[in-house]
Amino acid sequence: MPANNDMNGSFKRLIEIGVALSAEKDSNLLMEHILLEAKDMSNADGGTLYILKDNALKFEIMRTESLGIAQGGTTGIEIDLPPVLMYLEDGEPNLKQVASHAALQRSTINIADAYETDEFDFSGTINFDKSTGYRSKSFLTVPLMNHQGLVIGVLQLLNAMDRDSGEVIPFSDSIQPLIEALASQAAVALDNQQLLEAQRKLMDAFIELMASAVDAKSPYTGGHCQRVPELTKMLARVACDAGHGLFADFDLDEEGWYELHIAGWLHDCGKVTTPEYVVDKATKLETITDRIHEVRMRFEVLKREMVIEYQQTLLDGKGDPDRLKADLDTALAAVDDDFAFVAECNLGGEFMAPEKIERVKQIASRQWTRTLDDRIGVARMELKRRNLHPPKPLPTQEYVLDDRPDHIIEHESAVHSADPDNPYGFHIEVPAHKYNLGEIYNLCIGRGTLTEEERFKINDHIVQTIVMLEQLPFPRALARVPEYAGGHHEKMDGTGYPKRIMGGDMSIPARIMAVADIFEALTAADRPYKAPKTLSESIKIMSSMVKDQHIDPEIFKLFLESGVYKEYAEKYLQSFQIDAVEIQQYL
Repeated sequence: MPANNDMNGSFKRLIEIGVALSAEKDSNLLMEHILLEAKDMSNADGGTLYILKDNALKFEIMRTESLGIAQGGTTGIEIDLPPVLMYLEDGEPNLKQVASHAALQRSTINIADAYETDEFDFSGTINFDKSTGYRSKSFLTVPLMNHQGLVIGVLQLLNAMDRDSGEVIPFSDSIQPLIEALASQAAVALDNQQLLEAQRKLMDAFIELMASAVDAKSPYTGGHCQRVPELTKMLARVACDAGHGLFADFDLDEEGWYELHIAGWLHDCGKVTTPEYVVDKATKLETITDRIHEVRMRFEVLKREMVIEYQQTLLDGKGDPDRLKADLDTALAAVDDDFAFVAECNLGGEFMAPEKIERVKQIASRQWTRTLDDRIGVARMELKRRNLHPPKPLPTQEYVLDDRPDHIIEHESAVHSADPDNPYGFHIEVPAHKYNLGEIYNLCIGRGTLTEEERFKINDHIVQTIVMLEQLPFPRALARVPEYAGGHHEKMDGTGYPKRIMGGDMSIPARIMAVADIFEALTAADRPYKAPKTLSESIKIMSSMVKDQHIDPEIFKLFLESGVYKEYAEKYLQSFQIDAVEIQQYL
């Protein structure tokens, strides 16, 4: 009867251990739990857990109670022993080492006394004993096999001890199947852990690959997708430590940090859909190339026509040559001046006041003569747009600047975000056209270089980000990734993009990411359309954004008081950008 009670108790213990192993998420704790439970169950003085990596058994955890040895795992003490090779240099299986033998043969090895066997090489063990005065005697070595029957490690126990006398004894035939059962449970738990870690590494690598691809699309945004997650995590750390106000109940566990990490890296994944020339648009007339060169050539043709007309008038003997030459020089100088003005407007550096817009339109009325067919040698889609209006008989007069029907590019399909009943909750005003390449239209852009259509296309990256992320089957622990990643263009007053969410309805991580995204954009030194801001300039702009209810005031205050802005600057900004900031005036 006692034997049955002992057996029932052992089975119950195995079940409890199995439950505990399956619940453990930390790999180091899991491996320690496996070894310590096996030691306790067999009353062994010592033990080692090996993990199979690259055809070698690597020491992961070592314990020997009587010698006070505790290495590997959570101890932080590295095991300074070479791994046990599964195969020798000549390619033969390493069957002389007991651990590799057990792994290769996928069988348990129970040795009563290591000093009395010649089947295995225990020379290293004997030398260890000589140096420490220890006596290694009984060994129980069990391979850890996963559900596919593949060996993933080895559990080795050393010196079973009699529970009454403390004498070292062999591992009994009754304890061996229990340790084998424990090893089987351990193998499943370890294998699951390794599979989860492998999946996580694959996911991390894929996400970072996507973010790197977004950055690589444009030399002017390189690093943005890497810097924003870093700044987000820096600010989230101090938010977790704050413990007051907005952050009184804010904290992130391990899963929460990983969720924020993933969201940070994916916050701009929708930019893969944004055309490179729009992202990089450095001048108003730029598309795939800067069309200022085409416009310049028209002005050159216009000047040549003026010269030809002047020369023809001389040949015809009409008019005073000196007067004609003076008029020509005046006219050519006026053309040069007009082109210089157009070229200056193309840069988009200054606000286009009404008088500047009027001058662009006046200059556009200048004409030059085209004698060649403009519908041959062009792409099919461009030809389709040109054929929307009938061709002009040649030769024909063309304007040096024009807004032609073929400059309008229509949406290929319905823009899903324009639907007021869209499933994502987007509230967006969609431009009538996909693009408007009109030359006058582009040159008259009020500020910067982007048209309304191009700005929509750039803003659409956050729409695409949300749509892409909502389609991914994130596990429950990562369910908030779309919300975190998709909220960094929303504003506290509900006028943001693309859902017009009120700030109070946004999560703290989403609000933090919004601040991180803005600060990175202001201080970035790799944008074609602006010079990098200094620290003081950036903080001043962000302060105005707080007053305009665009960013969260408490997060901005924490950003300043914690010194995160300075910590980030020292790591990522150029030295000339780092100037003094009097943060008190913004608090």
